[in-house]
Amino acid sequence: MCPHQPPCPSHNAPDRDAARTLATHPEQGWSLLCNGVVLFEDTGELLPDGAVIAPHRPTDLKAPSAA
Repeated sequence: MCPHQPPCPSHNAPDRDAARTLATHPEQGWSLLCNGVVLFEDTGELLPDGAVIAPHRPTDLKAPSAA
């Protein structure tokens, strides 16, 4: 359980990336958040239950198609 006040968002919350960083390894490209999420520098995530979240940079959005 998160000791911070207010508590960090859980690993299944939409704002899970807002949790505090417990450990960071920039030379390896990842950080461990308080909620157990491993956040990678490419914005991909590994959740504590083993689920994988693909990288999701805002620049990856598709441009609207011309009609």
